[in-house]
Amino acid sequence: MLILTRYVLREFLIPLFYCLTGFIAIYVLFELFGSFARIVDADMPFVDCVMYFAGYLSPFFHYLASAAMMLATLYTMWNFCRHSELTAMRASGIGLLTIVKPLLFVGLFMGVFVVWVSESYMPQYAQWAKRMKSEKFDSAKAEYETGFSFRNTSANRTWTVKGGANRDYSRLDDVFVVLDRPDGSRKMSISAQKAEYLDGEWWFTNPEVKHYDINTRPMASQAPGLDALSLRVFPEFSERPIDIQMQNCDPKLISVRGKLRYIRTNKDLTETSRSSLKYDAWSQIFSPLACIIITLLSIPAGISSGRQSVFAGILGAIGMFFAYHGFSVGCMVLAKTELMPPVPAAAVPPILFLALGVYFFRNSLKATLMLLGMFAVLFVMYVVSAYALEVKCLIGRAMAHSLAATIPVMGAIAALVKFRLKP
Repeated sequence: MLILTRYVLREFLIPLFYCLTGFIAIYVLFELFGSFARIVDADMPFVDCVMYFAGYLSPFFHYLASAAMMLATLYTMWNFCRHSELTAMRASGIGLLTIVKPLLFVGLFMGVFVVWVSESYMPQYAQWAKRMKSEKFDSAKAEYETGFSFRNTSANRTWTVKGGANRDYSRLDDVFVVLDRPDGSRKMSISAQKAEYLDGEWWFTNPEVKHYDINTRPMASQAPGLDALSLRVFPEFSERPIDIQMQNCDPKLISVRGKLRYIRTNKDLTETSRSSLKYDAWSQIFSPLACIIITLLSIPAGISSGRQSVFAGILGAIGMFFAYHGFSVGCMVLAKTELMPPVPAAAVPPILFLALGVYFFRNSLKATLMLLGMFAVLFVMYVVSAYALEVKCLIGRAMAHSLAATIPVMGAIAALVKFRLKP
């Protein structure tokens, strides 16, 4: 069994490498068409060039990974069927799940890698790549984000950074912090040469602290020895670097932790902004599942292309791929226009297509497409019903969506009975 696993894994990893490399090369070439002259003029080091393109690609990597998994799976299964290898394996008493288990493990590993890219690599280097392009590939200027501010409304603190911030915003140069009272009057101001976030606390270098009374007039410090320190920690400052980054960068390039923390700590967000950010966070949580889902859909499609019709198998897999991402985009539009709650909008596409993938793995493509069409009709009925109940009938949002959800749930139960899904 180990020999078979190694063989299947080798036959799959080679086309996967070619597909992933090809997709990355296409993206790099398209970017080079518009930036090649400026990169040459800037005389960028090779390492910076690699880091720039890696940062540029990181927001799109989950799409590239799932597309590469789809094509590699299709080719591998088609090749096994064309040379009758799959027939020989099955005739030896080996189950299909055992044969394709290496493909599913690679899909799982690719999903974990997508999580690392979106949570650790993208928040730093995607923003840096954007600054590199806006600064005409001047590495010195792109290294620091300069001239910005941050407002913590819950704590009545305003940070103004006149100098700059490093990639993860853990170091701020030339900082001016203002603390206000609940009535809006100034309570204290701090100007410092540098502020660093170390061990969960902000440390200010050479801070100049000023205190004010309720009439915003300067007053003497009650702790002059503490205010005179050249290196002082402010444990009461609850802000984190991710909070400052979230408010001054593209929210789509921030980690899930940063998005959820920003939603939790900023109570003054509008309902539209809160729904949009919540959808982005939950969509980013579910995005790694695409690698598993697309692989699961592509395995039977690849077998169909080898045994029956190449056109039908490949077209079915590609159709499922675009249907999944198209359905996700449709749910995103509904969530951002507040026609659908953000969490269900992010969760429905992966859960639905994961169920379709399992069904397709055990049944035919025709039945799977019929199920997909039925679920699409039920989903449209849900959205239209929720909109009508909320806008036309003036029913509360939660109640409107709860009532509207009964229609697709009943339809899904009828579909399960109709197609007799095996346990």
